Amino acid sequence: MQVVSVDTHSLFQSFLDVPKLIYRDDENYVPHIRQEIEKALWNKGDKVGLWMVEHNGDYVGRIAAFVNKGNKGGLGFFESINNKEVAHILFDTGIQWLNTRSLTEVEVPVNFGERDKFWGLLVKGFDSPSYQENYNPPYYKDLIESYGFEPTITQSTQEITPALFQYDKIKEAAKQFEANENLRLECINRNNMRKYARDFVTVYNAAWREHKHFIPLTEEKVYKMMNSMKPVLREDLIWFTYDGDIPVSFYVSIIEMNEIFRHLNGNLNWLGKLKFLYYRWKVNPRRVRGLVFGVHPDYQGRGITSGMMLKVYDIIQNDAHLESSELAWIGDFNPRMLKFLRSIGAREIKQHLTYEKKL
Repeated sequence: MQVVSVDTHSLFQSFLDVPKLIYRDDENYVPHIRQEIEKALWNKGDKVGLWMVEHNGDYVGRIAAFVNKGNKGGLGFFESINNKEVAHILFDTGIQWLNTRSLTEVEVPVNFGERDKFWGLLVKGFDSPSYQENYNPPYYKDLIESYGFEPTITQSTQEITPALFQYDKIKEAAKQFEANENLRLECINRNNMRKYARDFVTVYNAAWREHKHFIPLTEEKVYKMMNSMKPVLREDLIWFTYDGDIPVSFYVSIIEMNEIFRHLNGNLNWLGKLKFLYYRWKVNPRRVRGLVFGVHPDYQGRGITSGMMLKVYDIIQNDAHLESSELAWIGDFNPRMLKFLRSIGAREIKQHLTYEKKL
């Protein structure tokens, strides 16, 4: 077996192709978009290291190493055949690279930067991979744990369906919200993204500032993210609550893009873009994916969460094609949200683990 450093664009294309070997017999697998992975990893200088393992003429594994904020290193975009020697060679290589950067610990499998995508190892719910969510064979758990990594964060994906939704209970809980004439719900307008980016940052940074893993967001970053969502954005799936003109909560969701991207074979080149436009028109997605939900701390306990859940319920109930809504990346460090979702009838359908190891 030979470790190959990915230092040319040609080798990087092979890096992107490694999953074809791993998932060739997996009917549930939906490839990540190549262009998105390239944007995340390629041409980052000494901030990212990339390697593959070659065996008998095939690339049988890959890994990326990077330095995230704080004093943590990250290993991600890991793929391997079911072989501990291959996996351990990849981990050894990535950790050797990280050890030259005076770090104290490493997380796996994680993204370079944000936690909202490509983060965590799938250990439950292998039948419905979601857009920008890590998907992997079940045996990856053994490969990672056999190297000495230990789980530190459990991320759950909850699903809400109209049949399970506890409407009467939530309607009662929302009375305080509905009785307050100053509080109002507003869905976004794609022509005023700057305003909603600013409002999102106001609520998000206040709501998450006490969390251990909090990283503040900037208006410019959120504005770029919202603009990038325009081709798939449904205005009635993104809602804000205002007290007068003051933003106090938000719920951001999109249609489940993998129901479209499964037809593109992971490539959004010019042909892929044409396919995307065709299937965006032809396919009626069955799932909505909730990306993030937050309430300003000063407004918690006022029925706002219940009021927004009623709005999401109404949208799904009145759409002939939608069957459910997913809310992803609910960390075990957020028990209040987990308790609330269970109280309204949500059920856990997927679980990801973040692993850690001291360096």
